[in-house]
Amino acid sequence: MPETTTPAAPQGLIDRLAGLSIAIAACALFGLVLVQGWQVIARYVLNDSPSWTEPVTVLLLSTSMSLGAAAGVHARRHFSFSLLADALQPSARQALNVLQALVVAVIGAMMAWWGGVLFLDGLHIPTAGAALPESIDYLPIAIGGGLMLLFALAQLRAGDTGASVAPAVAEGD
Repeated sequence: MPETTTPAAPQGLIDRLAGLSIAIAACALFGLVLVQGWQVIARYVLNDSPSWTEPVTVLLLSTSMSLGAAAGVHARRHFSFSLLADALQPSARQALNVLQALVVAVIGAMMAWWGGVLFLDGLHIPTAGAALPESIDYLPIAIGGGLMLLFALAQLRAGDTGASVAPAVAEGD
């Protein structure tokens, strides 16, 4: 008999994708610190401020925020109505949790769509100071929105819309 895939296989892929999102967001944040550090040194020590630091900083910030927000959706650390949910009966709480996941999915879809539209719309416009298209800052928003949509749909598919939080690193580790 052919071997069937288990639901854990797609969830494992989703978990790895979330981990990759966190790693890229962390690298972007570290890069942001390096670029801004160089900007300060170049401006105040060398008296020669580079023009490429601003567009690169905005791209790194957009990447860090968008992928970090998507990872927050995966870990269920996003905006929610937890006080309201705690006051509801279990069936109403489950309905609210499903509604929250659907709202996140819709917001993610909108971010993916409009981020992609804005990215493609400005590809032909060069950025002042860097060899990048003007619209490059929208690419991480489109990717982050797509990941938010994917993570929210995966939670809905698995019936995992509860208020429980994904395993976090224990304090002191």
